[in-house]
Amino acid sequence: MDAKTDLKNRLPSRHVTEGPARAPHRSYYYAMGLTSAQIHQPFVGVATCWNEAAPCNISLMRQAQAVKKGVAAAGGTPREFCTITVTDGIAMGHAGMRASLPSRECIADSVELTMRGHAYDALVGMAGCDKSLPGMMMAMCRLNIPSIFIYGGSILPGTFRGQQVTVQDVFEAVGKHSVGDMSDADLDELEQVACPSAGACGAQFTANTMATVSEAIGLALPYSAGAPAPYEFRDRFCATAGEMVVELIKSNIRPRDIVTRKALENAATVVAASGGSTNAGLHLPAIAHECGIEFTLFDVAEVFKRTPYVADLKPGGRYVAKDLFEAGGVPLLMKTLLDHGYLHGDCMTVTGRTIAQNLESVKWNAQQDVVRSADKPITPTGGVVGLKGNLAPEGAIVKVAGMSNLKFTGPARCFDGEEACFEAVTKKTYREGEVLVIRYEGPKGGPGMREMLSTTAALTGQGMGGKVALITDGRFSGATRGFCIGHVGPEAAVGGPIGLLRDGDMITIDADNGTIDVALSDAELEERRKAWKPRANDTTSGYIWKYAQQVGPAVYGAVTHPGGAAEKQCYADI
Repeated sequence: MDAKTDLKNRLPSRHVTEGPARAPHRSYYYAMGLTSAQIHQPFVGVATCWNEAAPCNISLMRQAQAVKKGVAAAGGTPREFCTITVTDGIAMGHAGMRASLPSRECIADSVELTMRGHAYDALVGMAGCDKSLPGMMMAMCRLNIPSIFIYGGSILPGTFRGQQVTVQDVFEAVGKHSVGDMSDADLDELEQVACPSAGACGAQFTANTMATVSEAIGLALPYSAGAPAPYEFRDRFCATAGEMVVELIKSNIRPRDIVTRKALENAATVVAASGGSTNAGLHLPAIAHECGIEFTLFDVAEVFKRTPYVADLKPGGRYVAKDLFEAGGVPLLMKTLLDHGYLHGDCMTVTGRTIAQNLESVKWNAQQDVVRSADKPITPTGGVVGLKGNLAPEGAIVKVAGMSNLKFTGPARCFDGEEACFEAVTKKTYREGEVLVIRYEGPKGGPGMREMLSTTAALTGQGMGGKVALITDGRFSGATRGFCIGHVGPEAAVGGPIGLLRDGDMITIDADNGTIDVALSDAELEERRKAWKPRANDTTSGYIWKYAQQVGPAVYGAVTHPGGAAEKQCYADI
């Protein structure tokens, strides 16, 4: 009836397992086969984003069983549950993409509610696709109970006629097909071989970027982010995570002890150094927000500006996540950044040791060329750049990894929504030298801040990736390449300058100096603002409507609640 250790007496689960008043609660646990000893042990939530929507998530349930064995071996009682995820590759290019970014909040919210409702003491969170990774890390920081993040792992690369391919090649093949550079038969063959296994999209797209972040920020075990999903020894990382989270309960090391401002800077550093997804500029501020730390898009951009680009990864480079792992994994990347002064080595991690201590035994692998030494980078500044100017007073972001020309000036060609632009691209009714503007796709205006991979990949497939620019108040996939600027803020839906543009306005983008401007005076912009009227959309009920009412600007991470700074009592301390 009562806890057998002092440990249980300070944990949230005491509210559902201890004392005579909790006899009804214990009866439920007996109904599920738990013993008295298990009921009085710490309860560990094992949360996965498993579903059958896409290969990203399909192995998570199997991996969760290894986590549960680790928890049990260390003296904890695992309680498995699932939450949702929306897979961007399936949602891309249609109205379903409006569900993608809101799913991040839904994941964090649903994990929080499950943990709160059942008074679990710790969390091992497992995620496989883009928004599920930050969503799970946000939940950990919000609850602030001992937590470890586990990535489901990347997919293996496909092979198309002797060439290594990813789903990026399929999206770009659609553009080639539209201009007659690829036959129906070739496209059919490519789509059948591009994704040969379980796991998330294989290059440094958003999922692998945020997996890299999980190690750099200290919430994941070293090396755990890199192993591809089909590799059976992923189970060892999972079992170890289960054991380690029980140790974190005993030592009372929590996510907010780990996710500090320095840790967030470390995370931004590995994003830039790996040529990672621009979506990190949205997710890092959101994770910081859960900890009560203000870390905006501009803070992320400052780190990007001082970080060398060293990992030769797709979409801008040559290699995929499997190659990085086999060259030495995320620790190899972090080691060269630490050795050359780009990382804070004193940040705590879920191992109970600091970043520097974790990396002490990591040796440089001179036999590989996936990661360059940080003193001999591919380019001296990061693969992702922040922009600001009169067109984006709240900032914008662009991935420059693999690009040679970092400046572009051209006339605006405005589209209210992605579909109109995609149609123009498909029919080739745009012109070389134009700046294609997709607006009313921001967090509120979409609603949901859709990604534009179908459009950008079609441009690349048509051979126009460097001959036009594209700007949007929406987002881009981590697989996007070319002169594509996202997160332009303020968004059009709230009267931002992007909503005031007209066809022919001259736009100048300078990724060298971090600027994005339109050749209009402040007075002209103000006159246009007076004439501007909000644009209605057809989302008038349901979750997406609710999201639009709550969501804030992209510069702060497109978050939907006041965050850690407004918190009066942390869940972990109930």
